[in-house]
Amino acid sequence: MTTVTRRDPADKAKIDAIEKKLLANPEIAKLIDDLGTSTTDANDLVRGMLQASITRGLNAEMDAHLGYESGDRSGKAAAGTDNHRNGSYTKTVDSNYGPVTVDVPRDRAGTFLPTMVPKGSRRLTDVDDMIVSLYAGGMTIRDIQHHMATAMRVDISHETISAVTDAVLDEVMVWQNRQLDEFYPVIFLDALRIKVRDGGRVVNKSAYMAIGVDLDGIKHILGLWIAK
Repeated sequence: MTTVTRRDPADKAKIDAIEKKLLANPEIAKLIDDLGTSTTDANDLVRGMLQASITRGLNAEMDAHLGYESGDRSGKAAAGTDNHRNGSYTKTVDSNYGPVTVDVPRDRAGTFLPTMVPKGSRRLTDVDDMIVSLYAGGMTIRDIQHHMATAMRVDISHETISAVTDAVLDEVMVWQNRQLDEFYPVIFLDALRIKVRDGGRVVNKSAYMAIGVDLDGIKHILGLWIAK
């Protein structure tokens, strides 16, 4: 659930003054043109979501591969392995929303083979649409896990799928519970066509997106909703 920043009541007068000035401005149409309605806005913002979620999922894959979480010394001892994390490298892959750059973790032994972004791959599979659907709350946990296993297109354990799903959902929850400003001078709507798993089959649906432009001219996704 998205929360709103609580501000001092004195700020309301300032916000009201800004709103009045904007509405009275004969150049408001130009402001909207400049800040609001580029057809690339939605894709640009979604790529940021994908980057954060996929990077988190890849780290969960590494945890499953090593048998312990980063920084967990007792877990490493219990796993009985000398292998450990060895930094990461950046990789850019194509998606349905344009190029996405992610941080892929490495292990000391060089045995880690990521499945969300396989070695040698240049394009994401259906993982990108699945992640957008997660942000919009358009899939059940069971559908998410099934869709992810299908999207990865490899024989992967249920435990790893669960770990990756949990990690991506954690990132989604951070986004859903982030604080929003009280006032955005420009708000507009956009829509994406995505594939989601619904009742055992994959279907195309629209994902509606509310985008707000703050007082600094920075765009933010305020909410995502899957069409029924």
